[in-house]
Amino acid sequence: MNSKVPLYIFVALLIGVGAALSIFRHQSYGVPWTPGETRQVWDIEARIQFDAEGKPVKASLAVPDTQTGFTKISETSSSPGYGVAYASNEAGRRAEWSIRQASGPETIYYKAQFLVDPQAKVAPIAPDQEITPPTFDGPTEAAAIALIERANKRSADNITFTRELIKQLNDNDSQNAALILNNMSRVQAVDKILAYSKIPSKIAGVIELEDGRRRQTIQQMNQVWDGTNWQLFNPETADQAISPNILVWDESNISLLDLVGGKNSQVHFSMIAQEISPQQATKDKVEADALLNLSIHSLPLEEQAMFKTIMLIPIGALIVVFLRVIIGLKTSGTFMPVLIAVAFVQTQLLTGIVGFLLIVGTGLVIRSYLSRLNLLLVARISAVIITVIMIISVFTVVAFKIGLTEGLSITFFPMIILSWTIERMSILWEEEGPKEVVLQGGGSLMTSVLVYLAMTNQYVQHLTFNFIGLQLIVLACILLLGTYTGYRLTELRRFKPLVED
Repeated sequence: MNSKVPLYIFVALLIGVGAALSIFRHQSYGVPWTPGETRQVWDIEARIQFDAEGKPVKASLAVPDTQTGFTKISETSSSPGYGVAYASNEAGRRAEWSIRQASGPETIYYKAQFLVDPQAKVAPIAPDQEITPPTFDGPTEAAAIALIERANKRSADNITFTRELIKQLNDNDSQNAALILNNMSRVQAVDKILAYSKIPSKIAGVIELEDGRRRQTIQQMNQVWDGTNWQLFNPETADQAISPNILVWDESNISLLDLVGGKNSQVHFSMIAQEISPQQATKDKVEADALLNLSIHSLPLEEQAMFKTIMLIPIGALIVVFLRVIIGLKTSGTFMPVLIAVAFVQTQLLTGIVGFLLIVGTGLVIRSYLSRLNLLLVARISAVIITVIMIISVFTVVAFKIGLTEGLSITFFPMIILSWTIERMSILWEEEGPKEVVLQGGGSLMTSVLVYLAMTNQYVQHLTFNFIGLQLIVLACILLLGTYTGYRLTELRRFKPLVED
């Protein structure tokens, strides 16, 4: 007896690879497990206004890039007459506009699209410069030392130290905090005290994403290095609850806007949120991150529509194998019900059942006459094929004439498969009798209906189309079912008399 261990190892390998591919596609490409989900995209526009002084103008704006929780999918600029370029350096990315001469009020627009992407991860840049402690005057330094000593006692690391420091600065009854905040803002006070304590930190410019918000200015928050990542702190609140809609716009810790040749500059932000499909989100993410996309979504739309049906056929094959091997349901042909179910998807269920019964019933009547002519097999099959084509043509024309437009979809039935089905049922009628024809025909129709229900399920359609790794899992299940050699459920009725006795 051959060992089944290699088969089980192969099946386990198929399941493992299929699951890994599906999980990878979900984690890396953001494809959801369930249908109906949408992805949120933020359109953010920065509006730069200034007064040009009638000489060459150069404007440099800090612009964001992909960051944790957000994937940048596009950026554009609207600046008539200006040259534009994007530059990256150690301080971050900047958009630079230039013109030989400009005068009077000028407006430049920069627009970026960000996909809300929980899978977006960016390796943080660790601080590598030596921290230079700031200098305070005598009373301010004494107040800062008092705050540091108290925060040290109530903290265990840089993050908890910063949290305690912000709590003290937000304490209205603290004289030390009042003295420090008399000369500087909270964000500057936190940054300087952290630098005085030799804790790596920087000031970041952030914007709060709010649908329909206009003329928002950038906010400043503190970022503190915890040893592996930069943690964001809002110095204006003591609870340290950072909204998930916070987008870090400027991490340069230098300036938001550098302007040469102009004055009275302002930068305002407007934003709007929109919902897109997971397919569009995946496409945008692939293009933005330059990922290798081997999915069906990389094909043209016409081919995608074709594969959307093809990828459902393995599910139908799995159902047929289960019904025949485990249940013991008889069908006319092995996978004829799958092809009939595919036709049902195009014709709708009720129309498809009626059309199937009419074609097969009429075909059996004509086939019974052909059997009296004692034709050869090839000629008889060819005659049946032509007959099926004529039956479909006649039924389609009649349905159109009487106003049943649903009948036009009957042409989706596979004519060759129907011809062989009629031939098999006719031979079965002659050899086994009408009862066996009804059993196999009814079994085929029932199987087709079950396969149709599975194929039209939105969850099945979503999973098979978006996760090609599931096809390997379906293959593994079919291989396992192929090793079953026990009784079928329909055969157990033979033992019913024994149970009664």
